[in-house]
Amino acid sequence: MLTDAHNRIINYIRLAVTDRCNLRCTYCMPEQMQFLQRKELLTNEEILTLLKPLAAAGINKLRITGGEPFLRKDLMPLLAALKEFIPDISITTNGVLTQSFIPQLKALGIQKINLSLDTLHRDRFLEITRRDQFPAVMQTLHSLLEHDMQVKLNVVIMAGVNTDELPAFAALTKHTPISVRFIEEMPFNGQGHSFSGNQWNYLRILDTLQEFFRLEKLPDAPQATSITYQIPGHQGQVGVIPAYSRTFCGTCNRLRITPTGGLKTCLYGGDVLNVRDLLRNGANNAFIMNEIRHALGNRAIDGFAAERQNQHWDSMSVIGG
Repeated sequence: MLTDAHNRIINYIRLAVTDRCNLRCTYCMPEQMQFLQRKELLTNEEILTLLKPLAAAGINKLRITGGEPFLRKDLMPLLAALKEFIPDISITTNGVLTQSFIPQLKALGIQKINLSLDTLHRDRFLEITRRDQFPAVMQTLHSLLEHDMQVKLNVVIMAGVNTDELPAFAALTKHTPISVRFIEEMPFNGQGHSFSGNQWNYLRILDTLQEFFRLEKLPDAPQATSITYQIPGHQGQVGVIPAYSRTFCGTCNRLRITPTGGLKTCLYGGDVLNVRDLLRNGANNAFIMNEIRHALGNRAIDGFAAERQNQHWDSMSVIGG
């Protein structure tokens, strides 16, 4: 079992398999990105070598992220190998390339998909992402639902950009069993400390939703990041994720691994060690696990404490968003 300095059990890893993305969302990265070379990324063999002892130590939940994970050419063999020893695997994707992989994912028993979509308007999608891929993403959304996948729609709420779409997104839950989660904007846009703060926190989002709908609070799962509600008569659910307010830090059960093997014990903190370098320098499983346990033993109590120790905010695509 893995525990941190505050006696929290760690059983969940978010693994970024690439920093590359086919969108350029303004809140995530600069328009011009210098992407990593393939040799800098963890290989499939390294990922499996790392995650097997972690699974033996209690990691039973894995989320695959990027960048955009489906840009990684060897993703499907990796997922098949991971599924042999990690039961709960989910994927966060922007949906541009995802549709053709849905039958393979379902055959592997991977049905939990988080789809990032911040607007329901094609012209606004182009403004936010700097790419005209709205039809492809919507096609993926419809296909996911047709295949009975468990879909969570991740909507980053940005002042002056898409706050007027809160009711329309919530309305999507009426006839489909989808979970729409409104996420506070975070400072990880690759612009250092230029982030000016969040004007639309989770309380303001909830207040706005309640102007249009009656929200009934649902029980939140243990270690959940989303505060979840049901609109009476709707099949799906709505939720808010206080990603910048960080109200959920006290029960955090997560580790992050970046595409280059950086280990993060908190999204708001820096890398605490690099597992890729340890592997390539010949470290064995016992040594690596000891280093990970040591890092967890020094874990900050929450995202605010981690932020005070971190002097730079990278692009979310580099961190694993």
